[in-house]
Amino acid sequence: MSDNVYKKTEIVGSSKTSIEDAIEGAIARASKTLKNLDWFEVIDTRGHIEDGKIAHYQVTLKVGFRLE
Repeated sequence: MSDNVYKKTEIVGSSKTSIEDAIEGAIARASKTLKNLDWFEVIDTRGHIEDGKIAHYQVTLKVGFRLE
C-alpha cells in the first residue's frame, strides 16, 4: 500500500426531489472540477418548506480527494 495525502473540502448540494439526488448532484458536479475523489461524508441535512410541503432538500458534504 502506498502512502497518500488527501485534501478535504466542503460542498453543498440541493434537489427538489430527494436527499439522494442532492448528494449525487453535488458529487457529479464536484467530479467535473476535482480529480481523484475518493470519499464523502454527509455533514448536515436540511430543507425548505413552502405551503406546508417540502420545496427542496439541501445536503452539506465533505469530500476527500487524493493529491497527486
